[in-house]
Amino acid sequence: MGKIRRHFDAQFGLADDDLDQGLAHEDRGNSPADGFNFWQFRHFNTVAVSDKFGYVPDMSREKNQSIEDNPPSGKASFGFRNVTRREKTRLVRDVFDTVANRYDVMNDLMSGGVHRLWKAELIRRLRPDGDMALIDVGGGTGDIAFRFLKRGGENVVVCDINTEMLSVGRDRALDHAILGGAVWVCGDAEALPLPDGCADAYVSAFCLRNVTTLTNALSEARRVLKPGGHFLCLEFSSVAAPVLSKLYDAYSFNVLPIIGQAVTGNKDAYRYLAESIRRFPGQRDFAEMIKDAGLDNVRYDNLSGGIAAIHSAWRI
Repeated sequence: MGKIRRHFDAQFGLADDDLDQGLAHEDRGNSPADGFNFWQFRHFNTVAVSDKFGYVPDMSREKNQSIEDNPPSGKASFGFRNVTRREKTRLVRDVFDTVANRYDVMNDLMSGGVHRLWKAELIRRLRPDGDMALIDVGGGTGDIAFRFLKRGGENVVVCDINTEMLSVGRDRALDHAILGGAVWVCGDAEALPLPDGCADAYVSAFCLRNVTTLTNALSEARRVLKPGGHFLCLEFSSVAAPVLSKLYDAYSFNVLPIIGQAVTGNKDAYRYLAESIRRFPGQRDFAEMIKDAGLDNVRYDNLSGGIAAIHSAWRI
């Protein structure tokens, strides 16, 4: 256990006192006053909606069909390419299948390692506590969920469309002796397999720019939040300073794919990831989309000169 604790401290920068919080998650079976109990889905060693992990809870909603099963008409952007919506879903899944085992390395390469500071700031704004029911969308490798648990949270559903990412997250949790508190669910951000109004907070880090129809994902975020629930999104964004923007573009399009090829063997995946950032709405436009989805008190704060931004909103 000491070795695990030291390893975890080194990766996440946590003190022993921080690590002691959030590990006693085994006996949390009581239903909250509002009636929805995350812990009815607390089978940690399985990933939902996947025969590979053998556990399929009855959480689907008939009117929310998968976009892959019933794709809407029209096109979607896959980086700088226009593809069908069905094709984008498949292509994005293929990218993350490829990089799942090196996902942290990918984020380190794309942010110079600063993504760890950005995530720490996201968790600070979230203010985890033992009563909070959190949905972490697109967080398959568990990075946000682990931080949430270490800061005092006790109930998190990690939902990701990619089973390879979820498998990595589950294995990391076992490696770090985190044996409770997280439920691993394979699901689409545009059709979350969760009931209406079940979450106190919805968090997404570096996910929403990859969804096929962003407006659908934002509508789903509002749907699953309770009144008073908090929406937080950490995403790569539009660099504010022109000089920094030129340097970041040069790095993203000329250097990053070469490093990505050397580290992961997939140059095209890193090219897509760089292009997807440029196709994602800028800070103000994204804030307007969040408002249009029915969330209130929308604000955003740039991180590292706008290389990333945190958008915050509330369901009133």
